[in-house]
Amino acid sequence: MLLRTFRWAFAVTALGLVAAVFYGGWAALGVVAILSVLEISLSFDNAVVNAGVLKKMNAFWQKIFLTIGILIAVFGMRLVFPVVIVAVTARLGPWEAVHLALTDKDRYQELVTDAHPAIAAFGGMFLLMIFLNFVFEDRDVKWLARLERPLAKLGRVDMLSVCVALVVLLVSAMTFAANAHQHGGATVDKAETVLTAGVAGLITYMIVGGLSGYFEDKLEEEEEREHEAEEAAERSGKPRSAVALAGKAAFFMFLYLEVLDASFSFDGVIGAFAITNDIVLMALGLGIGAMYVRSLTVYLVRQGTLDDYVYLEHGAHYAIGALAVILLVTIQYQINEIITGLVGVVLIGWSFWSSVRRNRALADAEQAGDAGGGEQA
Repeated sequence: MLLRTFRWAFAVTALGLVAAVFYGGWAALGVVAILSVLEISLSFDNAVVNAGVLKKMNAFWQKIFLTIGILIAVFGMRLVFPVVIVAVTARLGPWEAVHLALTDKDRYQELVTDAHPAIAAFGGMFLLMIFLNFVFEDRDVKWLARLERPLAKLGRVDMLSVCVALVVLLVSAMTFAANAHQHGGATVDKAETVLTAGVAGLITYMIVGGLSGYFEDKLEEEEEREHEAEEAAERSGKPRSAVALAGKAAFFMFLYLEVLDASFSFDGVIGAFAITNDIVLMALGLGIGAMYVRSLTVYLVRQGTLDDYVYLEHGAHYAIGALAVILLVTIQYQINEIITGLVGVVLIGWSFWSSVRRNRALADAEQAGDAGGGEQA
C-alpha cells in the first residue's frame, strides 16, 4: 500500500535529483534535496486538510488530484507563479520575466521580495478564513474543548468569520504594511496593496469554498436518496442526472483543493528564495516536495487515518491559523522557515498524540465494560 501510493513520488524524486545533477552538479542536488524537505515540512498540515476533502471524492477524482492536480501544483505554483508575480508587480511581459529570472537572479529575487506583501495578504486571508470557519463551527468531536466550545457558540452569529477576517486585514494593513515601508515613501500604496490583495483572498475563498460547499451539500442530499434515485432513473431511462451532479460536486471540490494548495504554497515559494534564487532548482525541489504531499494526502484517505485519529484534522486547522498569522506578520518581519515548519509539525504532532491517548482511553473503557459484564454474568 505504501509503495503503491508513493511510487510516483519516488519516481519524481529520482528524476528530479538526476536532473539537478545534470543542471548544476552535486551542489545543485544538495539544494534540491533541501528544498524538497522544506516543502514537505511546511506542507504536512496541507496534506491532512486536503485528505479531509479528498475522502469525499471517488477514486477517479483522487487520480485526477494526483495527475492533473500535481501538474498544476508543480508547474503552476512552483514554476509559473514566481514568474507571474514578478511580471505583474514589475509590469513586465511573461517572456521578459522568464529572461530576468534566468539571467539576473538577484534582480528577480528583489522583485519577488517587493511582491511579498500582496502574496502574504492574499494567502493569509484565504487560510485565515479556513481556520475561522472551522473553529466557529459546532462539532461533535472537540479537541481543545475549553477553547472550541465558546468559539462554537460565537459561530452562531452570521458572517462572524468574515467580520473577524476583515478586522485582522485592516489591522495588518495599518500596522505591518505601513511599518514595513514607512522609509520608502510608499506607505499608503503598500497599505492599499495589502488591503486589495487581502480582500481578493477573502473573495476567492468565499467563491470557491461556497461553490464546493453548495455542490457537496447537493451530493449529500443525492446520496440520502440514492436508492430511490437509481430506481427512478432506471424507469425514466435517464441515469445521467445523478452522475452529472456528482461530477459538479467533485469538480468544485477539486477546484477548492487547488486553491487551498496554492495558498499553502506561498510560504514554501517565498521561503525557497532564502535558499536559492534559481527558478529551475526551485521548481525541482518544491515539485518533489509537492509530490510527496499529494501522495501523503491520498495515503491518509485510503488508510482511514483521519477516522482513526480524530484530532488530526483539528491540529491541521490550528496549524493553518498559525500559518495565516505568520504570513501576515511577514509583511513586516522576516520569520525563519524552520519556525514556520515547526509550528505546523508541533500542532499536528500534539493532535496525533491526543488522538492516540483518546483511542487508548476508549479501548480501556471498553475492556473494563466487557470485564464488568462478564463478572455480572
